[in-house]
Amino acid sequence: MMGRYRRELSVLAAYLVLLLILAVRDFLAVLRGGHLGFYDLGHLRALIVSNAPLLVAAVGMTLVILARQIDISIGSQFCICGVVAGLLSKAGLPMPLVALASVLTGAGMGAANGALVAGLGLPSIVVTLATYAMFRESLRWAREGEFVHDLPAGFQWFGTGQQAGQWLVVGIALVVFLAFAWGLRHLRIGRDVYATGSDAEAARLAGLRPRRVVFGVFVVMGALVGLAALLNAVRFPDVDPNAGTGKELQAIAAVVVGGVAISGGRGTLAGSLVGVALLGTIGPALSFLHTQPQWEKAIQGVIILAAVATDALHYRPSRARSAAE
Repeated sequence: MMGRYRRELSVLAAYLVLLLILAVRDFLAVLRGGHLGFYDLGHLRALIVSNAPLLVAAVGMTLVILARQIDISIGSQFCICGVVAGLLSKAGLPMPLVALASVLTGAGMGAANGALVAGLGLPSIVVTLATYAMFRESLRWAREGEFVHDLPAGFQWFGTGQQAGQWLVVGIALVVFLAFAWGLRHLRIGRDVYATGSDAEAARLAGLRPRRVVFGVFVVMGALVGLAALLNAVRFPDVDPNAGTGKELQAIAAVVVGGVAISGGRGTLAGSLVGVALLGTIGPALSFLHTQPQWEKAIQGVIILAAVATDALHYRPSRARSAAE
């Protein structure tokens, strides 16, 4: 059991070390007559709430990478879904329909990616890089960078300044995480995703339909991005059309750091959860440790390279033995 989850446990250990360093810093600050910094309850709540949408997006990215694919376009999808949710709410639609529309908008963009990748057999990195630019420029043309203002009060029925509502955002993210974690472990479709990512041809010979699986994970990815965009948008008084900038790198980084193999077929959602927590804590940690925030991206890059290198070194001997046999 320990060997099976060695990667996840190592990331969790690194995260706990970071939390311990921050705890020591806060303890020394209190001894000197100061106040709690990182461990202030208000700050912890804000940190958890702000990372809840990323967790939802990371769940979708985990499925995509497990199937040996990649989706670079989710940052643009995130922007579009958030704007769509804001505009529909401003037009008077009730929140349940706004939420449904945001999810369906994301699912539609995911279906476009899936059709090109699974239907035409195009490389996912090329397809999603192209759709990233197409989605982003389409939104820029339509909105010209303008925020969605004058949102109705109902749009923020679980948003800024409402503690119960903020925890509802977190609760929705956790329900999504737990549902997909259970599905990957206990449902046939979860096993199909792993099988497709491990060896698509072997999966096809075993009676599975890898192309259908690949199409499905892109649709689910888009739908979860739509939900994540909504959970992010309701926290603010206006919808920023650039709110999704960089979300694709954050989601991919969290998933890879959490132990999901970029080559597909290996990893868990539990690891992705720890990856989201670790990368989401680095920025605030640097601030409380009085380190320049410019180091955040560099540190994230080092962590990602270390994770990918560790994965490659760990599985190289097993690949060599398989080739020899």
